[in-house]
Amino acid sequence: MAVEGFSGSRQPVDVKIGELTPSSRAVNVKAKVVSKSEIRNIAAGRDGAPHRVCDALIGDETGCVYLTLWDDNIEKVNEGDTVNIGNGYVTLFRGNMRLNVGRYGTLEVAEEAFEGEVNTENNLSSKVYEQRRPFRRSRRGGYRQRRY
Repeated sequence: MAVEGFSGSRQPVDVKIGELTPSSRAVNVKAKVVSKSEIRNIAAGRDGAPHRVCDALIGDETGCVYLTLWDDNIEKVNEGDTVNIGNGYVTLFRGNMRLNVGRYGTLEVAEEAFEGEVNTENNLSSKVYEQRRPFRRSRRGGYRQRRY
């Protein structure tokens, strides 16, 4: 069962990591934190405000994916924790899948630990997906595709 994009106010659905696709939206995931990267300081958003970001590799028996953690969420989880992500969504960062919590999602450390082995062989974030190029407005008032 692939979890695809939606329109409207669809309720989040429970999925396994291996079922995620680049267009997955409104997903609930329970997974174990395998590792966390170093924290990076970046300027993000329209105002260029400073933020901290970190990637956590999370997984279950069907596969694993990188979860992007921003600011306060970084300290919430540690390696070995089991996390519950509510209303998460997938984006492509440089062609690789990333699971995100976002403004409308939740991230909690589960009281019940993940039982079983994490399938690190099926790393969804190591696969490269083709990204659609964003369009931007030209000086003449029309839209044209960006060239990279």
